[in-house]
Amino acid sequence: MLNYILIFLAGTLAGFVNVMAGGGSMLTLPALSLLGLDISIANGTNRIGILFMNAMATGKFHKSGNLHFKRALLLMVPTTIGAVIGAFIAVEINEDLLKNMVGYIFIGLSVLIIAKPDIWTKERVVKRRTWLSMIVFFLIGIYGGFLQAGVGFFLMTALVLLEGFDLVKTNANKVFIIACYTLISLIIFTFNGKVNFPAGISLALGGSLGAYIGSHVAIKKGANFIRYVVFFAVIASAVKYIFF
Repeated sequence: MLNYILIFLAGTLAGFVNVMAGGGSMLTLPALSLLGLDISIANGTNRIGILFMNAMATGKFHKSGNLHFKRALLLMVPTTIGAVIGAFIAVEINEDLLKNMVGYIFIGLSVLIIAKPDIWTKERVVKRRTWLSMIVFFLIGIYGGFLQAGVGFFLMTALVLLEGFDLVKTNANKVFIIACYTLISLIIFTFNGKVNFPAGISLALGGSLGAYIGSHVAIKKGANFIRYVVFFAVIASAVKYIFF
């Protein structure tokens, strides 16, 4: 019972962090491992929490008018296709090498967050190249379907740089895209027997609560506040990936 309470609390914190920035899976995966779940089942079970927390946040952002539904729906398609491929990856991959590479990418991203604040805090008119966005979101989907942890940072970067959204609208569209592709990947993990539903439900309840609080704070505080949250979350994720 204490472990399930811990999972609920980890889900609550992860839901808040995921909606505001990303990297919440770095909190929930260790919590799930305390139940004795191996990494593949913990990875699958984690998708239940991710689905519910992002669905909750999507509803909150939609009511606030920050969700660009048509554009998010378009970008969801290549992301979901990529996520399906990522979930079915069968080739051997050096996960430690992948994590190190992602960690150094996050360090570069943290510099961009601080050096170019206007990119993140002000909505911009950009020439959207749909073909480029489709390719980028497809690749992000593959990463999300395979590993998940930290995928929110990549989605946020793409939504800011390629789509011109500020961080409030970026978060609104990010959670919608993640909720859609997570549903598909969860089905795949379930059919392969890689989901522990009691733990997943506990995670989903906590994640939904955290996501509700996080989306409320994001809407109220605005893009500049989110920028600092994202910066610290990216740095923490980079350290985790590179050194642990």
